[in-house]
Amino acid sequence: MSYADYEGRSETRLDIVWPERIRGLAATLDLDPEQVAPGGELPPLWHWMLFHDWVAGAGLGSDGHPKRGGFLPPVHDLPRRMWAGGRLEFHARLRAGEPVSRTSTILKVTEKSGGSGRLVFVTVRHDVSGPAGLAISEEHDIVYRGTEGAAVKAAERAAAPPEGAFGHQVMPGPVLLFRYSALTANGHRIHYDLDYVTKEEGYPGLIVHGPLQATLLADLVRRHRPGARIARFAFRGRRPAFHQNPLALWGWERGGGALHLESRDAEGAVCMEAEATLA
Repeated sequence: MSYADYEGRSETRLDIVWPERIRGLAATLDLDPEQVAPGGELPPLWHWMLFHDWVAGAGLGSDGHPKRGGFLPPVHDLPRRMWAGGRLEFHARLRAGEPVSRTSTILKVTEKSGGSGRLVFVTVRHDVSGPAGLAISEEHDIVYRGTEGAAVKAAERAAAPPEGAFGHQVMPGPVLLFRYSALTANGHRIHYDLDYVTKEEGYPGLIVHGPLQATLLADLVRRHRPGARIARFAFRGRRPAFHQNPLALWGWERGGGALHLESRDAEGAVCMEAEATLA
């Protein structure tokens, strides 16, 4: 079966917006659940805690992920798998205790060659619905790459944020990464197994989840614009961030109701960039 044969494949999962998961992520991020999720409303991007896929130990690969194959194409020869980015639209609100469904469809599978060798990109569309109908439309980009070349390339320090920028700093230590992995049912060892990530994949530290960085950037919007609603959110990973370094979160106005957002590592290089459009 070729990669193209996976395009159009679809699956549906059911879940509930569990109140304890909202409380758990709020505690993990040192947030007040009554402030960040008033009335039990699920904050933007917190739906990534839903639709867990728990696989028996025999069904896991050496990296802690489910073995290749199944719904996603079996890219066996490229061991590094990362969440490269995504685009989301928020149509309706979800609240604690509500039943939800997610229909996932593989939109495209693309092979490319880059500076780090061969790459395979998979784009999956997720439609998340609640009692009021479609709540979230999401396109999720996954990238597979090999282990040849340097795991992390040098990057230039970004220019200083413009006047009027707003920011916040977090320390993404191993406990934070472990708790986020547990809340999202993510068994990927690059986020909690220091021996594995340094010796097997060649990184200098535990990798901060891309979705976690995006979630922190979305919360930066709440800090800057209390009460505002995010209508659209797009993000793209630029380089890995690691647990031993502080992570600076920055944002600034772009006009037209849009905010530019980014995370930067200790050297000032951009790790993730995003754009939030407010309703």
